[in-house]
Formats: sequence, C-alpha cells, structure tokens
Amino acid sequence: MSAIEQTEAARPRGTRLPRRARRNQLLGAAQEVFVAQGYHSAAMDDIAERAGVSKPVLYQHFPGKLELYLALLDQHCESLLLAVRTALASTTDNKLRVAATMDAYFAYVEDEGGAFRLVFESDLTNEPAVRERVDRVSLQCAEAISDVIAEDTGLSKDESMLLAVALGGVSQVVARYWLSSGSAIPRDKAVGLLTSLAWRGIAGFPLHPVDGQLSAEGH
Repeated sequence: MSAIEQTEAARPRGTRLPRRARRNQLLGAAQEVFVAQGYHSAAMDDIAERAGVSKPVLYQHFPGKLELYLALLDQHCESLLLAVRTALASTTDNKLRVAATMDAYFAYVEDEGGAFRLVFESDLTNEPAVRERVDRVSLQCAEAISDVIAEDTGLSKDESMLLAVALGGVSQVVARYWLSSGSAIPRDKAVGLLTSLAWRGIAGFPLHPVDGQLSAEGH
C-alpha cells in the first residue's frame, strides 16, 4: 500500500494508529499537499487537515515543515534508486537493460502520487539539505549505471560515469516532458523510441572479451 493509499485508509479523525502507520499516513498527506501546492505555499495546518489529525499530533512526528519535507524526499529518492538498481539487475541482455532502466524513470514519473515533482521539480532547491539529497540520488543512480557500463565495456571509471550521467539525465528529462506534454505516445512506445536512440550510441562501445572472444550479448 502506498503512502497515499495509507492516508486515504486512515484519514478519519480520532483513529489511533501505531506510530509507524501514523507516520506513513502523515507522509502520504504531506505528499498530496506538497505536490499540489509546492513547499512554500503548503502549511502544516493543511497537512494536518488532509491527514485528519490535529496539528499537535503532526508535530509529535515531525518538528517542522522542513523536516517533514526532507523525510518525504528521502523516501522518494530511495524509491527512485531502488527502481534503477532493480532495472539494471533485471536482465543480462544489455539492450533490454537499457530499456528497463529508462522505463524505471518513466514509471517513476508516471506514478499517480506525483512524487517525482519533489525530487526533480522542487521549489526548495535553494535549501542546501534538499539540494544535497537531489544531487546525491542523481549521483547514486548514475553510479549504478556506470558500474554496469564499466563492467561490460572496460571503459574507465570517468568515461563510464560520463555516459551514465547522460543516460540518467536524458531518461528523467524526456520522461518528464512526455508526462507534462500529455503525449499521445504510449509509455512503452516512448521508452522504445528513447531506448533505440540511446542504444545506437552505447552499442558502439565494444564489450569485454569473454574466454578469448567478444561476447555478442545484447548486440
């Protein structure tokens, strides 16, 4: 059950919940408010009302709006990193792996809760704690992609990282454009188009020799 679904299930006032369940409920309510209003326009009163709790209950779990926002940001940065790592590990066929990784970004952006806006479109990026988290998850995703590129091609760490940053950046920017433009292109076709573009480039790098011969896997 997502944080949003937990919020809907637990919204009536007066309901006593275990601490972890209450925290998840509050995070779900905060996500709805922050996505709809942005950080600066959102108020703790709005979040408490959305969650169906009193403001003192909200402050029992989060001492302030920034702490609540950062907790939510941590949750969704972790979700993105997990999605990318899972996609990379889902197959050993390199072309399919590129497609799976790009689709992970599209799926993340398409999620109905709109959490990607907190990561990629935050109105609080001038806050050092927010900027640090966003930069860190982008770096971690790139590092995960880079490890696979280096392992398969033998390119240097710096070269692999450069390509990985490009692949991750293209994926999230195009996914966000695809969503915001209301594109009539289905997600699977959009991912396929982007994969074809990226694969024409990445496939040009030779694979590591395997048992004296070049592996053709993924080519």
